[in-house]
Amino acid sequence: MTDIDQKQRIKNAAHDLVMKYSIRSVSMDDIAASVGMSKKTLYQYYKDKDELVKAVISSVIEDSRCKSDHHVEVADNAVHEVFLEMEMMVEMFKSMNPAILYEMQKYHPDAYQHFQQYKLQYMHGHIQQNIERGIKEELYRPDINPQILAKFRVESMFIAFNPEFQRALNKYTLLELEQQIIMNFLFGLVTTKGYKLAMKYMAENDKSIHNHK
Repeated sequence: MTDIDQKQRIKNAAHDLVMKYSIRSVSMDDIAASVGMSKKTLYQYYKDKDELVKAVISSVIEDSRCKSDHHVEVADNAVHEVFLEMEMMVEMFKSMNPAILYEMQKYHPDAYQHFQQYKLQYMHGHIQQNIERGIKEELYRPDINPQILAKFRVESMFIAFNPEFQRALNKYTLLELEQQIIMNFLFGLVTTKGYKLAMKYMAENDKSIHNHK
């Protein structure tokens, strides 16, 4: 196995453990054990936990960016694009520990800075383009300000990661919180035409979920 393959194995293992248990709960010993190597060997590939966490976060960001760009290309319309993004969100959030963002900010500032750059530049631009597309397609209200609403959407997406917010609503999963937030945002944007489309996609999603049970 090449060094590149080994680094990828380690990064994949770290990703799975961190997403499930959070950053602080996972040690380099845990990661080394999960790939069947000594911690000494692990440090030959990643000099410390900080470097490994940044590599994991970079992979998550790149994967999300590629999927979001693809959704823009294949979506029939702006509302459809939102539902495609929700499918990606389901996969990401269904097993994600909500403490990740807080711990990354506190203990791994380099990784957090990289994430912030992605959030403030790519995510904001991506959402603003969706809003502008929806207005052109007459699916979103023409009186809304795409720049302001995109900023609001980006910030609202991360409310559910706030420890105080989580404590107040701890009976709900991160996924349940995010679904409520995004659907409320979408229904605040849509025209009557957009509302009908959103209801159609919701019904199709509900049917798909029921069929997979």
